[in-house]
Amino acid sequence: MGIIQELLQDIPLPKVAKVRQTFDQTQVDDLSNDLRGKLDQEAVKASIKPGMEVAIAVGSRGLDRLVELTAVTVKFLQDLGAKPFIVPSMGSHGGASAEGQKAVLEHLGVTEESVNAEIRSSMEVIKVGELENGLPVYIDKLASKADGIVVINRVKPHTAFRGPVESGVMKMISIGLGKQKGAEACHQLGFKHMAEYVPAMANMTLEKMPFLFAVATVENAFDKIARVEVWQPDEIEEKEIEMQKLSKQLLPKIYLDKIDVLLIDKIGKNISGDGMDPNITGRYPTPYAYGGPDVTKMVVLDLTKQTEGNANGVGTADFTTQRIVDKLDREATYANGLTSTVVGPTHISTTLANDELAVKAAIKTCNILDFTKVKLVRIKNTLDIGEIEVSEALLEDVKAHENLEQLTDSYELDFNENGNLFE
Repeated sequence: MGIIQELLQDIPLPKVAKVRQTFDQTQVDDLSNDLRGKLDQEAVKASIKPGMEVAIAVGSRGLDRLVELTAVTVKFLQDLGAKPFIVPSMGSHGGASAEGQKAVLEHLGVTEESVNAEIRSSMEVIKVGELENGLPVYIDKLASKADGIVVINRVKPHTAFRGPVESGVMKMISIGLGKQKGAEACHQLGFKHMAEYVPAMANMTLEKMPFLFAVATVENAFDKIARVEVWQPDEIEEKEIEMQKLSKQLLPKIYLDKIDVLLIDKIGKNISGDGMDPNITGRYPTPYAYGGPDVTKMVVLDLTKQTEGNANGVGTADFTTQRIVDKLDREATYANGLTSTVVGPTHISTTLANDELAVKAAIKTCNILDFTKVKLVRIKNTLDIGEIEVSEALLEDVKAHENLEQLTDSYELDFNENGNLFE
């Protein structure tokens, strides 16, 4: 027995019970009809001329019904005689390569066949201008040559800063359409100033480029579209500020405020840009964002298949497993930190041989006197928190909360012969 096993052998593991969390389930049922109705504004239609080429900016995040949103927008433009094409708008994602960014779109289901429009992918940009402090502003060269530009994105809280405008249409314009150079420029001075620079850079681009409209969505706690809107260029900032407020109201959460150990089965870039959404975990990569539960120790056990070895976010946890380290693609992971300038999430947290040891390590170090009363919460990932597991020490809190319901009696965590909760 090694020293690690010796230190952890007597740490008790709590029994857990399944608990349901309830959230607002408002969603748009007939998306195509709703979006088409929002697009059918005289002011929007008047800006579109037959024969004009229109670049539609589509990003790398897994928006709900992204293919449908894009296809309906393409059809609307084509019906008015325009010639739309798709431009990947995802900053440095996809390995910061043209082929990689097109592959990301295809992975999300956005193909030339599924949306009936050509995909033109390039990392070339042009410089739009500079902010007063000298920060350069860029835009995709292909989009800049188009007769019109359309942006499709979801509005939601950012994971590293707070402000009236966070993640949404304006961020897509300033960073997504700016490609690798735009992403680097916007991150150059750090997240402390991001709430100022994202709208400033976007407004400069909006002023100098032929934007036609934006399609904006906000999703409910189950990642289903709760609202879709179409904004004209001069109303994007005002409308996005309002939709950002709504997104925070609809944001899913763990309703338990004080957690000794948060156990997360899987993280990945398909779950969040940070691997796991800090708005759910309460653990942020910078000091410029806040909210969520007070978590003493956090454990991540594995990576999603879709993240393809990109373990960005693992450093935000206190403990991880050898399984993650074995799957880690360092180049893909470290590229996130080099672009965002925030390298803490790309660190490798304290690594244990298996899940059981990682959980015991978190319990041992969570600073409570009686380990048998540990307040532990286990989630699959930060997108799937409708049903969670909680330790017995939290069941009274569950009973007292109107949005929580205990579903099962308590049971032991089921570690297999290799000391893992799953393989």
